[in-house]
Amino acid sequence: MSQNEFSVYQFSTEAFGNVQERVRAFVSVGEAMAAFMHYTNNVATKIGATARVIITDGGDCTVAEWKLGEGYTFPPELVAASKKQG
Repeated sequence: MSQNEFSVYQFSTEAFGNVQERVRAFVSVGEAMAAFMHYTNNVATKIGATARVIITDGGDCTVAEWKLGEGYTFPPELVAASKKQG
């Protein structure tokens, strides 16, 4: 797998049009994680505009997920770490 095979997507809630937007494409894992953390902790998530944020790898597999009302749901290590923090 190439180093730059990660993409980040955000999905808006129904009230905000059910829009899927690719916010990063074919970036490094570090850039993907930075974007993921930004899009899961910004104003849009706090007002309920963002329903879901994911990172996918080059094989189109989800490697991280956040959901409105649930928080981080995948991978288990991120879920556990987020529960320890808050």
